[in-house]
Amino acid sequence: MQNEKMGILYVIATPIGNLQDITLRAIEVLKRVDRIVAEDTRHSAPLLKHFSIIKPSVSMHEFNERERHKILIEYLLQGESIALISDAGTPLISDPGFHLVREAKVNGITVMTIPGPCAAIAALSVSGMPTDKFTFEGFLPAKAEARRHRLASLLHESRTMIFYEAPHRVLSTLQAMAQVFGENRKAVVARELTKIHESVLADNLSVLIQYFESHPNHVRGEFVLLVEGINEEAALSKEVIPENVLNILLEELPLKQAASLASKITGERKNVLYEMALAKKGVK
Repeated sequence: MQNEKMGILYVIATPIGNLQDITLRAIEVLKRVDRIVAEDTRHSAPLLKHFSIIKPSVSMHEFNERERHKILIEYLLQGESIALISDAGTPLISDPGFHLVREAKVNGITVMTIPGPCAAIAALSVSGMPTDKFTFEGFLPAKAEARRHRLASLLHESRTMIFYEAPHRVLSTLQAMAQVFGENRKAVVARELTKIHESVLADNLSVLIQYFESHPNHVRGEFVLLVEGINEEAALSKEVIPENVLNILLEELPLKQAASLASKITGERKNVLYEMALAKKGVK
């Protein structure tokens, strides 16, 4: 049981664009806590000012989270209540906060959620893609080779896949997806949700690539990418998947490394994939 003298850690979702999307409960709790922890205090300042919330603020981002959470745990143990918010949406969803929440629980501190906006769920809800089963993949690796490897590991995924992406990588990520999943795979690009320039584009990957190639000025803002999973029957079949993965990896990696990684991804025997790779390279 929690010591009554301990504070409470509130994980509070904030708007992803339109400030009116904040909940009444979130405003009430933000006004009541002793301290607010924000990913970037400069970014959260307009939101807090808009709702006349004046509280001491502490920044906690990916580069200082491990050291900062120790101080915050001490505040909580001493009886302070703290609100954790991110730059936008629900904290911990591809944002800092995991270490703080985990340590709070280890120390017997109550952690309460104040639910609200989440860009991934907002995009899924208007995507027109299957919503009964989905997987959130967050941000893909920035480096092209690592990005292709991650996508290759999702080649047989049957659930709707949700990704976050930075604007300067949107086009290259769509191109990598087309290369791995095929140009005809259905996808959705949700941009600037709840903001003035909100748009939700749905088509196959090749059409979406052509659109952003011809509209470079639209590659701005916050992006959520959704990709339709493959047919479940195809996902259960392993007859073609190992070869597809191998083909993708052979474009970037040496033969042995491609065969080894394809084996790890698909579960196919390494020697089988190695012989397949030799045949493709014309090595006798």
